[in-house]
Amino acid sequence: MPDLMETVLIERTREMIPDENVQQRRMFGTNCFLVNGNMLICASRRGLLARIGKDLEEEALKRPHASRCVMGGRTMTGFVRVDPEGFETDEDLKTWVDLARSYVSSLPAKKPGEKKPRGKKPKRQREIP
Repeated sequence: MPDLMETVLIERTREMIPDENVQQRRMFGTNCFLVNGNMLICASRRGLLARIGKDLEEEALKRPHASRCVMGGRTMTGFVRVDPEGFETDEDLKTWVDLARSYVSSLPAKKPGEKKPRGKKPKRQREIP
């Protein structure tokens, strides 16, 4: 998909997200849309990355051109990758945007600059006798 096609896809995607609190941010080497600070969907020439949650993942994977999202060798649970053929029509694209919105709208809003804490435990301080 040439750069012009990617730009058109980004515009198509943005038009389908009516939420007031939409942000567009560069993530994962592509353009992502966030609602209330939570990632909704990413759009690029390689396809879509839709955040649909664990509950809808298996059902979404049955749709044509959908596959598990794997980054850095790790499966991203609750995310689905969609090949460009899977959203050629506005109706198909809207289906993916709506699936993602149904999940992301259930999440609490994030404050600006708030990040999810990493899984690292704080270092224990040694007691000095």
